Amino acid sequence: MRSLLYVLFALLASAAAQKLEKINVDKVYHYQPEQVHLAFGDKLNDIVVTWSTRDATNQSVVLYGENYADTKNLVNVTGDSRRFVDGGSKKHTQYIHKVTLSNLKPQTRYEYSCGSDLGWSARFSFTTPPAGSDWQPRFAIFGDMGNENAQSLARLQQDTQQGMYDAIIHVGDFAYDMDTENARVGDEFMRQVETIAAYVPYMVCPGNHEEKYNFSNYKTRFNMPGERDSLWYSFDLGPVHFVSFSTEVYYFFQYGFKLLTKQFEWLENDLREANKPENRAQRPWIITYGHRPMYCSDDKEYDCNEKLETFIRQGLPLVKMFGLEDLFYEHGVDVEFFAHEHFYTRLWPIYDFKVYNGSAEAPYTNAKAPIQIITGSAGCKEQREPFSDKLPSWNAYHSNDYGYTRMKAYNRTHLYFEQVSDDKNGEIVDSFWIIKDKHVAYSEM
Repeated sequence: MRSLLYVLFALLASAAAQKLEKINVDKVYHYQPEQVHLAFGDKLNDIVVTWSTRDATNQSVVLYGENYADTKNLVNVTGDSRRFVDGGSKKHTQYIHKVTLSNLKPQTRYEYSCGSDLGWSARFSFTTPPAGSDWQPRFAIFGDMGNENAQSLARLQQDTQQGMYDAIIHVGDFAYDMDTENARVGDEFMRQVETIAAYVPYMVCPGNHEEKYNFSNYKTRFNMPGERDSLWYSFDLGPVHFVSFSTEVYYFFQYGFKLLTKQFEWLENDLREANKPENRAQRPWIITYGHRPMYCSDDKEYDCNEKLETFIRQGLPLVKMFGLEDLFYEHGVDVEFFAHEHFYTRLWPIYDFKVYNGSAEAPYTNAKAPIQIITGSAGCKEQREPFSDKLPSWNAYHSNDYGYTRMKAYNRTHLYFEQVSDDKNGEIVDSFWIIKDKHVAYSEM
């Protein structure tokens, strides 16, 4: 009997030891910064650094300077972090850190790393924009890039490392989706774009694929200017005033109708301010970006009714309130970027279903309506979308090659655009200039 009790005690002790060992093995701490990305701050000479750690750290710090090896002159800036719990079944938890680098010198290259006493990132770098509006900012613009089948990612990474861009604009739909697999897909996507986003500001707007759990992955992972959960904001760069907005407030009313009215009121005020003579003289170009297109370029688009109407353009059904086409037309918006459809389309200048070219010979010179571009072909697991056999008359050019758009603001009168094809190994499949001698409401032209 005694020997039997001894054997039983030994077995229980062994099982307890194995359980304790399993607990010790399973607990792995993650203090190392990852998913590092930049954004412009509330002021032109502010840069916001954001990163993630799996576990809470004792601080959120960025060390930066013009020469990282010159340790005596490195600046230490402390920010804060917030605990983010994904809405999935596993309640995947991480800590999102944010530090704002304020009052940076213009046109200066800085080197930086981020982290805490428990772990530091690699060294990254960025260059601040020149002061004022008399310079030529360069952008890559695209939407709908996922973790899987991110066809444009490698080329964008190379472009960025070669110093081709001053900012990136991602027009909604990330990772496909950020919440998938308990947010693991979102984590991996943010690691993938770190080679881009840790070096140039990565400016974003929400798309329909960010909707899960009230856009929580989007709103927590990104820190755009302003205090509006990155849903709408604006910033200036060179001779351009950029306006980012959420098309999703027209569709997901379960999160509140008030978001739509607040955004519309903010857009009215922002565009009114941008159109003050002293502001438009400095930054004459007004460019907007939002995810879902205002016009349908394909009869398969599910956001359009049988009359090719969209909520974004006309406003809410029946009441026809909060439509953006009249607002943008009234305030002389020059260019409108959209994505959502997995192709590239350049439209003729258009308002109320009518084409308003500047002239037959030069349609984009002193155009009499905004020019819209759909650039949603960066690559995702839903792949590309075919065009219909019959396309609307407002389509000037279209391609369903995987790719992305480049833009350069040459000065107050000239913008240059080109479409990069990944299918054709980086070949430029479309290019055009927009030329404007004066920037006013179209009714005054």
